[in-house]
Amino acid sequence: MKTLILTNYFPPEIGGAAHLFYELAESLVQRGHHVTVVTGFPRYNIKERPEPYRARRLMWEEINGVQVLRLWTPTMPRTNLLLRGLEHFLVPAILFLGALFSGRQDVVLIYSPPLPLGLAAYGLSRIRRIPFVVNVQDLFPKEAVLLGLLKNKVLIRLFEAIERFIYRKADFVTVHSPGNREHVLAHGGHPERVRVVHNWVDVERVRPLPRENSFSHEHGLDGRFVISYAGTMGWCQDMLVIVEAAHYLRDYQDIVFLMVGDGPERAKTEEQARRLGLGNMIFLPMQPWSRYPEVLAASDISMINLNKNLTTPVVPSKLLNIMAAGRPVVASLPLNGDAPKIVAEAGCGLCVEAGDAQGLAQAILSLYHNPEQAHEMGWRGRLYAEEHFSRESCVARYEEIFRQACARWGKTC
Repeated sequence: MKTLILTNYFPPEIGGAAHLFYELAESLVQRGHHVTVVTGFPRYNIKERPEPYRARRLMWEEINGVQVLRLWTPTMPRTNLLLRGLEHFLVPAILFLGALFSGRQDVVLIYSPPLPLGLAAYGLSRIRRIPFVVNVQDLFPKEAVLLGLLKNKVLIRLFEAIERFIYRKADFVTVHSPGNREHVLAHGGHPERVRVVHNWVDVERVRPLPRENSFSHEHGLDGRFVISYAGTMGWCQDMLVIVEAAHYLRDYQDIVFLMVGDGPERAKTEEQARRLGLGNMIFLPMQPWSRYPEVLAASDISMINLNKNLTTPVVPSKLLNIMAAGRPVVASLPLNGDAPKIVAEAGCGLCVEAGDAQGLAQAILSLYHNPEQAHEMGWRGRLYAEEHFSRESCVARYEEIFRQACARWGKTC
């Protein structure tokens, strides 16, 4: 089978989005398929463009058997919402043009956001006469509206129309939770063609490791009770609630909040911590993907958090990595979403309502005072991740979906 993947995120960029589709592509190649990825040059969560990609506008490379076509795409300021909105249309147009010259394929898969990338896949589908599959990670434009980032009614209606069109026309739509499936069905998706495929975690790469390691030594974390947050610090995450929780726990001399990552809300978060004089918060830049397991291992507790206005059923990918690492999770997020259901079913941590800084602090203290309970939660999470979120089982589901998509066009892949 020849699979074409269109994505705005791909290694060496750091983050769940980039590595999710890289691992899918790599596993498909290992299963004997041919995979071509059309993407941009690295720009997200890296300080500067790596040497092989500098002063280039187009290049081919091979990464572990995956053929990658990189094209120049605009890099808009992450804090400028108008320009970021423009980027949502420019990037799909550029990747579409590149995909036209990427060779013959059997099926197209896209990662959304950006939502208009689905239009690029639809165009390729009609030109090449092949099926297309849409993987929906963020429910755009609903999430942007809930967060107050998108207010223009004309633009909202435009994006909603694009959303419905893509969901109707796609051969299959994949989502990472049942709640997301309900949203897609309510916005034009066909029940028999909307499939839940959980985001996965490589349980061989991310596994329980010693608490004290090279990362903990390097950053003076040995002998301290570490609560980590590792990932994007953006509008979807309520970073200030973590600062408030750290303020509640400022008198506990051995408790430290480790903040690892970057994003449009990081500067505001650091400034608030400085304003409150919090010596129990450490801020580090986004770490290389190879060090991420060490970051989790150096933690006694790992956090996930979502903005209280984000009522869509989000399941942050970092939750699965925390579980695979065998660390208990403390989550601050809307309690009616899909993530709290996973935490409860796995018994891998504690959840408090989004925005409740005092509740977050109390949840942390309950595990701080009960290390055996924290250890047990961590191991329950690990076992649940092995059973439900393994990489190979999820890749096998995509493989079958691609075959079914080809069959809808009367083709054998």
